[in-house]
Order: sequence, then C-alpha cells, then structure tokens
Amino acid sequence: MSPADLSDAQLLRYSRHILLDEIGVEGQARFLSSHALVIGAGGLGSPVALYLATAGVGTITLVDDDAVDLTNLQRQIAHATARVGMPKVDSAAQAVAAINPEVRVVTLRERADAARLDALVARADVVLDCSDNFATRQAVNAACVAQARPLVSGAAIGFDAQISVYDVRDAANPCYACLFPPDAPFEEARCATMGVFAPLVGIVGTVQAAEALKLLAGVGRSLAGRLQMLDARTMEWSEIRVQRAPDCPVCSAPWTKRRT
Repeated sequence: MSPADLSDAQLLRYSRHILLDEIGVEGQARFLSSHALVIGAGGLGSPVALYLATAGVGTITLVDDDAVDLTNLQRQIAHATARVGMPKVDSAAQAVAAINPEVRVVTLRERADAARLDALVARADVVLDCSDNFATRQAVNAACVAQARPLVSGAAIGFDAQISVYDVRDAANPCYACLFPPDAPFEEARCATMGVFAPLVGIVGTVQAAEALKLLAGVGRSLAGRLQMLDARTMEWSEIRVQRAPDCPVCSAPWTKRRT
C-alpha cells in the first residue's frame, strides 16, 4: 500500500501515528502492508495481537493449539469469560476484530513443527515469539535464521521477564541460540506451577509490539544485541550486551552464511 492509498477513515484512525515525524503517512502505509506472525495467543500474545491491531498491521497470523481456560483470564487480556473453552486463536481474533475490523487475522490452531514454521516465517515481515516453552522458542528462532526474518522474543514467569530482538540480517547480531544453546540443560518453568504476576506479561508483550512496529517502520534502534530483563518486584530493568557466538549451531552454520 502506498501513502496515497490511505482512505479518509484510515487517516483519521491512525492520525496519532501519522502525526509522529518518525512514522508519518509512509510509516503507517508500511504497517498496513505488513504481515506479523505471532506464536502464542496467551499472556504475551494477547497484548501483542491487540497493539499490532490498533496500529493497523495489515495481516496478523496467530498460532496456538490451546483453548481458553478460566485460569488464563487473570492475565490473558485478549480473552473473556464468555469465551472459555474457545480456541485461543479464535478468541483473540474476536478481540482484534472488535478493536480494528480492517485487520486480516489468520488463525492456526496448531503446534507448528519445524517445516511448518519455516513456511510461516517465510511469509511474514516480523515474527513475535510469545510461546511458553524452550523447544518452541528454539524452533521459531531456527526458522527466523533460515528465512532471515527479525524475531522479537519475550518471556515471563513469576515476577521476572526478559525481552530481546534477534535479527541476523546484520551479521553482528546474535540469534536466540547464541544466548540459549539448544543442547544446554534447561529446566522448564511453567505458569501452572510457578505462577505469574498478571501485569508482567502485559508489560513485556507491549514492549514486544513496540519493537515489532519499530522494525516494520524502520524507526529508532531495536533491541538486537541487547537482552533486557525486568524484576517486577522492584520494577528495575537491567540490560546486558550480547554478541553472536562464533560456534552457534544455528546462526553460524555454513548453510546459514550462504543464505544471509
């Protein structure tokens, strides 16, 4: 979509973005033409989907194999009591449509495997990992590296959270596996047993949406090469600089160098 293609209604709806010099009509047109792939429609995926929709991202693909449960409603704001038992992707699609019916939502109730993720990532402009398990994060990262797509990854458990951008289009940037090697011992922590502070997923998901929109519009500096961590007990952010691992089994493999 070109800036000249925006309708009067769109110019009004997105006027507060258009007023920003860094975005303007051109940036808003890029949002409307963009495709975001969101893996997970739970605590992180809820604010991600809603804010991408309010911003006018043209197509949002939601991937999740779970259904809405009463315990989800403490933090997963895209869902509602009346939709308990409904597939999360369908519930989130209803929430998106209520905010912005112009957005095209593709719902996939499935746990995507490596081959499926490779195809889905290839069709997206930006990927947001809002999943809740290590194996999925690794699979999403591998697909993003293979297809040279920027990945916005977030995680939250208890009162602790982390977020970063993994964008290997720049050879200096690490991928997720550079920080968290796939073969490293990893103890999975789940909300069902550990709990999660309700607003924490909203904070992290909102930052994920912001990073994705910045990438789509070419605005500012992303979190690539930086891992931010939040301790919500004290509401203190800390940041560490991270570099690509020369021996990373994912982004430093010979086939990767040929494709990027």
